[in-house]
Amino acid sequence: MVAAGAGLVIGLVVGILGVRILAGRTIAGAKAERADLIRRAEDDAKNAAEKLKLDAERRALERKEATDKELEVARAEIRETERRVAKREDLLDRREETLASKEQGLEERVGRLAEKTERLETRESQVEQLLARQQQELERVSQLDAPAAKELLLERVAEKTRADMGRVTRQIVEDAEENARKEATEILINTVQRYANEMTSESTVRTVAIPSDDMKGRIIGREGRNIRAIEKATGADIIVDDTPGVIVVSCFDKVRQATAVESLERLIADGRMHPTRIEEVVEKVRKEIAEKVVKAGKDAAVELGLKSMHPKVIEAMGRLSYRTSYGQNVLKHSVEVAYLSQLIADQLGLDGKLAKRCGFLHDIGKAMDHEMEGGHPKIGMDFARQYGEKEEAVLNAIGGHHADIPATTWYTPIIMAADAVSAARPGARRESMERYVQRLNELQDIALAQPGVTEAYAVQAGREVRVMIDADRVSDDEAYLIAHEIAKRVSDEMTFPGEIRVTVLRETRAIEIAN
Repeated sequence: MVAAGAGLVIGLVVGILGVRILAGRTIAGAKAERADLIRRAEDDAKNAAEKLKLDAERRALERKEATDKELEVARAEIRETERRVAKREDLLDRREETLASKEQGLEERVGRLAEKTERLETRESQVEQLLARQQQELERVSQLDAPAAKELLLERVAEKTRADMGRVTRQIVEDAEENARKEATEILINTVQRYANEMTSESTVRTVAIPSDDMKGRIIGREGRNIRAIEKATGADIIVDDTPGVIVVSCFDKVRQATAVESLERLIADGRMHPTRIEEVVEKVRKEIAEKVVKAGKDAAVELGLKSMHPKVIEAMGRLSYRTSYGQNVLKHSVEVAYLSQLIADQLGLDGKLAKRCGFLHDIGKAMDHEMEGGHPKIGMDFARQYGEKEEAVLNAIGGHHADIPATTWYTPIIMAADAVSAARPGARRESMERYVQRLNELQDIALAQPGVTEAYAVQAGREVRVMIDADRVSDDEAYLIAHEIAKRVSDEMTFPGEIRVTVLRETRAIEIAN
């Protein structure tokens, strides 16, 4: 036991000594490694410092070179600026010398002009004195002062030139008549262009009320399919703009316009809005309006007691119920012309029924003149001949009621007179009785204001003024001048529909009594 204990103690002592020896060696190695690390760190620090120093010197050199370049550029710009300034100074010096030279020349010219002005004033004074002496001598010789002589001269010039003016005016009128058709066409085109906006807006555009602006989107439809379907089915233009509460329907054909308006009103009330529904509604409305058109034509014919009319003629007359002229319904105007024509024919001992038929059909061409070329008289005459009107009086009255063709029967001038009376009578075209009478008086007053006029009468409901002149005071050439002056004053001072004819009559009567 003692030996075992002693061995254990010895082992512990030996182990402790071994550990201490190993620890001493480890500490020595660590110290050597630390010294090595410190040495290497100092070497790295020296190398980094050298590198930083070299980089700083390199950047400083680069900055110096850049600065030198900028200074050189600045010096070059300064030299260029100095050169331009020197050049401008030279130019200004030369200009100053030129201005001084011109100023000296102007001063010399001013002096010469002053001398000339003085001489001219002296001569002007001498001329005025000479003219005054001449005027005094003329007044002494003629025994007339200056105002009286001037008035006498003007009177003689007026007397001599008035006949020349009449002759020139007559020649101008005769020359103008040769080119009248071309000039009249240009005048009409310009007039239509200047006046189309107001009349077109009144007669070709209607509005349709909508409950809300959301309905505009439904009327247009997806990618515009609904509005395209409406325009294609009706033939009218649908205008959807920013105007609140309404959409606009525009069309020259009043029947198509009425179809579009009625269809839109029904579609808006129904609420269903798609191409198939649109086509169904438009077709239904078109049939209903066609029935209304035929009914309107039949009712007018029955009212007048006219028979044996082709269905196409009845339909065309019914379409006139949707047509207006200067605010006057054309179908009602046609009925009125028929009654007036009958009354005139009866008074003249002619066939009143035939005159009534002529008057009723005289404007039938207006039912299709927007679809065909030419004036409505010729269109109406061809249409009536095509659909059974064989009577020459009827065809000539339709084609000639605006003097487009010569009148071959008594009924044509009757229709012309009845048409003028119906269109120009008070109230027919929104004109009051007071305005109607005032217009006639104005016509007569303008004519009577001309020298040499003895009498003037407004006839044909104000569409013509007939003027009687004194044959002893006015020559034939001067009559043309008077007609021209009256027509010019009427055009400048009066407002009237259509045109007014000025007819000047000069008559010389030779009376002798045989015993």
